[in-house]
Amino acid sequence: MASSLQITNFDKDIPLRDVVFETLRKAILTGELKPGERLMEIHLAERMGVSRTPVREAIRMLELENLVTMVPRCGAKVASITSSGLKDVLEVREALEELAIKLACKRSTDDQVRRLKEAMERFENAIESGNLARIAQSDERFHNIIVEASHNKKLAEMTANLSQQIYRYRYECVKDSSMYAELIEEHRKMYESIYYRKQNEAVEVVKQHITKQQESIMRNLHLEEE
Repeated sequence: MASSLQITNFDKDIPLRDVVFETLRKAILTGELKPGERLMEIHLAERMGVSRTPVREAIRMLELENLVTMVPRCGAKVASITSSGLKDVLEVREALEELAIKLACKRSTDDQVRRLKEAMERFENAIESGNLARIAQSDERFHNIIVEASHNKKLAEMTANLSQQIYRYRYECVKDSSMYAELIEEHRKMYESIYYRKQNEAVEVVKQHITKQQESIMRNLHLEEE
């Protein structure tokens, strides 16, 4: 396991199980722990400098988020990325984000439009930096503002429930530097559609945005249609 998994700063106010959970989740989402990689409690505990109990509890929590699978007679493994799983998540994401941007075109406030522009610019700056974590986080922030601007609490709740699975695919997408120019252009189109209240154009660019991401991930991970 990578040395970055070692926990050096323990916060007494945060349960150790949660610290281990967040550390392992980050490692999975960023690809430090690879799809299909076995998660052996004793090795993880030694590497992280903790006992096996919080590791075991964290693995169970990761299983609930579909980031870990339990295999009979083998134990825990990082969940694999499959074309069917990717398609399922991105179909739901597309439906949610189409509704979000449609509502944002009607309901967004001036302040939210201003913050969306700032988020768009931060995303472009992140791409210039080449830092994958920063790119993925700024991309997530941009899309979260659109959801916020929908002023629909149930939509925001459903999006949040899917956020970790979406983030895993988002991180895979931003590894593809050939996508950067298109991502920047699509973000600009989304921003302009909301600014000028053009619902139909907004929905179309979201469809295009997510379809291209799915194609990029499948191509780069050598996934085939199931």
